[in-house]
Amino acid sequence: MSDAELVLRSTRVITPEGTRAASVAVAGGTITAVLPYDAPVPGTARLTDLGDDVLLPGLVDTHVHVNDPGRTEWEGFWTATRAAAAGGITTLVDMPLNSLPPTTTVGHLRTKRRVAADKAHVDVGFWGGALPDNVEDLRPLHEAGVFGFKAFLSPSGVDEFPHLDQEQLARSLAEIAAFDGLLIVHAEDPRHLAAAPRHAGPKYADFLASRPRDAEDTAIAHLVDQARRLGARVHVLHLSSGDALPLIAAAKADGVRVTVETCPHYLTLTAEEVPDGASEFKCCPPIREAANQDLLWQALADGTVDCVVTDHSPSTADLKTDDFSTAWGGISGLQLSLPAVWTEARRRGHGLEDVVRWMSARTAELVGLEARKGAIAPGRDADFAVLAPDETFTVDPAALQHRNPVTAYAGRTLYGVVKSTWLRGRRIVSGGEFTEPKGQLLTRSH
Repeated sequence: MSDAELVLRSTRVITPEGTRAASVAVAGGTITAVLPYDAPVPGTARLTDLGDDVLLPGLVDTHVHVNDPGRTEWEGFWTATRAAAAGGITTLVDMPLNSLPPTTTVGHLRTKRRVAADKAHVDVGFWGGALPDNVEDLRPLHEAGVFGFKAFLSPSGVDEFPHLDQEQLARSLAEIAAFDGLLIVHAEDPRHLAAAPRHAGPKYADFLASRPRDAEDTAIAHLVDQARRLGARVHVLHLSSGDALPLIAAAKADGVRVTVETCPHYLTLTAEEVPDGASEFKCCPPIREAANQDLLWQALADGTVDCVVTDHSPSTADLKTDDFSTAWGGISGLQLSLPAVWTEARRRGHGLEDVVRWMSARTAELVGLEARKGAIAPGRDADFAVLAPDETFTVDPAALQHRNPVTAYAGRTLYGVVKSTWLRGRRIVSGGEFTEPKGQLLTRSH
């Protein structure tokens, strides 16, 4: 520890080997050692004693819609990354749509990076997009450092990002498999959606019926078949249907290269509690019933579902009308993801080590950042969240950092107060006070 510039000491440090009292030494923005709690601190190092607050690795959120440029009135890199930092997230990966232009060519990626460069409070990476007409752009985007490619199997909600039919999916996936890239997929089958009942208006039950589980189940089955045939890597985004879990488990057992995420809103909110007209709860696929939620938690516990990400997809408040058929679909939860998941996890008997595995270690692994992110271990970036896990707070939308004060968690009392967040050994937020942006723009490792 002789070269340490900073030592963070806590009675509870979450490491890959478990939770223990430790002193974490940092130099040059990197963790250099994890030592016994009472290890002597060099005179050259600054000691920060966290007491009994928990030191955990900064979270890695691989599913965030920043919407910048083009729809910055919905969000933006400045506000989204402040919300991430306030919630203990130190790395996010931006989705390729809802911005103008979408990240579907190398030129568009350069535009996004230019806009993000001086606004990022946390580290930011980028997904590319797979469209019906951009197969020739996929390899150049991969070589330019995107972490993978997003595709929709049903309409995305924005005209500039059309979905893939099964033939187009096969063509794009074959190209991505040729360079061993990753395709991440919004899996809902358009034929099942078209056949579902259509009801305009404020009743949540009607909206839920319009996005049935079998739309997810069928789309995932088709995706798994394509991945098996091509030996391709695929990732199922925002799983909400518990009925798809046996198929996914069987595919994994067969060696199909498929991973799966779910989201805090599916794990903490239920259809039974959504008020009619409350479209802050609208997302696609939808928040389903409590019994379905139990299946998702079991799948997290047994590893069928790999990780938890926010799918933060905000809009202006005026787009959240009381008509579920026309309101914008998206949950704003970036700042609240850690306390929301922790509140329900602790109720169900899970520990913070589980939450760190789902929201940091496995997400870092998904995008190939496990050598730098996702753990408190020597050689990793000194990215940390400091959490008071037994303290509670009540969610006030006006106090959140994302641009538009709309959230499905309004008024809920949650466990887990993020006291401070650190990026490469620098405290970037503490007590609601932020430093100037310190985030780096990340690229996939070659």
